[in-house]
Amino acid sequence: MEIQNNLLRRLFSNCYFITGTAYAGKSTMVRMLAEKHGGVWCRENYTEDLFDLIDPEHQPNLCYFQTMSGWQEFVNRTPEQYEAWIYGCAREGIGLELIELIRRTEGGRKVFVDTQFSPEALHEISDERHVAVMLADPEVSVRRFFERGDAEKQFIYQKIMEAEDPQATLANYRAVLERINSPENYRRLQESGFFVLKRDDARPPEATLAILEKHFGL
Repeated sequence: MEIQNNLLRRLFSNCYFITGTAYAGKSTMVRMLAEKHGGVWCRENYTEDLFDLIDPEHQPNLCYFQTMSGWQEFVNRTPEQYEAWIYGCAREGIGLELIELIRRTEGGRKVFVDTQFSPEALHEISDERHVAVMLADPEVSVRRFFERGDAEKQFIYQKIMEAEDPQATLANYRAVLERINSPENYRRLQESGFFVLKRDDARPPEATLAILEKHFGL
């Protein structure tokens, strides 16, 4: 069973998707757009309320936290293992995102989404006027990863510091981040066919917001 893409495109005609790399400002812009335009804010990991629907047989990557031996296993995985898990989660998460977006489009309000959809999936369910790619330099995404104050990243850093050899574990995790934020993955997003906005520390958030509003036709 499947829902045809033309139906999804019509259903998501009021959805505005932002994807891209870490530390590019996606979360901030999605929040600011939703607040200014009275829309629905779909923050990062906005499908967590649906996780009681998944199971290890059908969504092994999304269920990894249920099956892992502990947090030391998580922070000590090889870059190759971590990358495979990230992309596995993205594939398995498509169904959850679709379910949640269908729910949130009810009422006709604009929906602003910090999405995990791949560029290929976004081409199927949306169009160039409803998608933006925000990019930070790969080196910045890696170097400043743990500078962010959100609880999730600080929790991971704490677990790294609890390792038997914290510096070796930190070096391994930075290698993980380098692989996820590789120049090749950056180029894939840059050449996705969607509008691209690169991080500029000299540009205030309000100016970035105005650029996205113009692109989205808001």
